[in-house]
Amino acid sequence: MRSKHLESHKSDRIGWLRAAVLGANDGIISIASLIVGIAASGASSNSILLTGLAGTVAGAMSMAAGEYVSVQSQADTEAADIEREKKELTSQPAQELEELTSIYTGRGLDRDLAHQVAIKLMEVDAIGAHTRDELGISDISSAKPLQASIASAISFTLGALIPVITVLLAPSQSVAQFSTITALITLFVLGGLAAYAGGASVIKGAIRVLFWGAAAIALTAGVGSLFGANI
Repeated sequence: MRSKHLESHKSDRIGWLRAAVLGANDGIISIASLIVGIAASGASSNSILLTGLAGTVAGAMSMAAGEYVSVQSQADTEAADIEREKKELTSQPAQELEELTSIYTGRGLDRDLAHQVAIKLMEVDAIGAHTRDELGISDISSAKPLQASIASAISFTLGALIPVITVLLAPSQSVAQFSTITALITLFVLGGLAAYAGGASVIKGAIRVLFWGAAAIALTAGVGSLFGANI
């Protein structure tokens, strides 16, 4: 009885994980920085809350649109490459066979074996073999614009809600301090979870996200204090 291949890898998570982590990080950092900057300028609690909510809506839409356009461009490029490969397989099959043979030879197979493998794979699925081994496009790495767009928008919103909720719960005179602490703790945890999900170092991932989040919040707070004092 043949056993099933049940080995699990992290690479199948790359598409949605990248968009989700980017969205959540951007949501927390952007809105927390915005709230801290506005709070540092001396604005009222209502103004701070309104700014946070407006930033959340604008940021979510921006993330969704930007991610969709970016990933769709990649998808269009992949589709064009595949279409060109189909035409070449029809017009010059011998050259395409030689191209695939050279690829496998470069990976360590002797020429005769590489030639046999190329022939067999092209008999079974020529475009699949060339798409995967020549173009480097697979089901795992292929662009999925709608999935990336939705993941970015949702994750940005969820991340942004944390500093917004902090504004609602924190004492009006301590909004900046509470928002900063909450955002940094959340970023540290999120960075660790993202690294864990991707199979990377949890501590390194957490510290990396924490560092850049702290830098963004500190810079925005400085700008808010500067212009608030001038006003």
